[in-house]
Amino acid sequence: MTAQAQPALPAGSRQRTYAYVTHWRLDAPPEAVWQALTEVDEWPQWWPYVRSVTLLRRGREPDGVGALRRIAWGSRLPYGFTLDVECVESDAPRRLLGRSSGALEGEGLWELWPDGAGTVVRYTWRLYLNTTWMRLAAPLMAPLFHWNHEGVMRGGGRGLVRWLAGERPARVA
Repeated sequence: MTAQAQPALPAGSRQRTYAYVTHWRLDAPPEAVWQALTEVDEWPQWWPYVRSVTLLRRGREPDGVGALRRIAWGSRLPYGFTLDVECVESDAPRRLLGRSSGALEGEGLWELWPDGAGTVVRYTWRLYLNTTWMRLAAPLMAPLFHWNHEGVMRGGGRGLVRWLAGERPARVA
């Protein structure tokens, strides 16, 4: 699992954008990986940095396009943030695109490919920083933001491996 930051400037904009690319290789078929990724309400069960997921609007059946969820994230750094994420494209089990607003605005694209009995996943996260403190800190803290993103994604990858292997945490009543 790797993540690579590629800062860029959008055409006609003075606001800096960031792009992070993460690769996972999972020993599960694409359909199983797809199911775990599209059951966003279950993410807090396996992704250690996802604090909560709240469904704000249901999407259309069966692909979920139009669904809107509020996702509260923790991080390896002493801050968290909340994003509203709308599913804008779904092509099961290959491509899932979400658009976020909130502290970080951008698009996240999940792409899945079969690889033998397993699946290769690429996640591309292109974002703008909407919070003043992040924009001010970004020129100095970009390497730290990258390190943080890699850790959050690594935690998600490891949690997903366990989840796909059938390891389910005990539910607290």
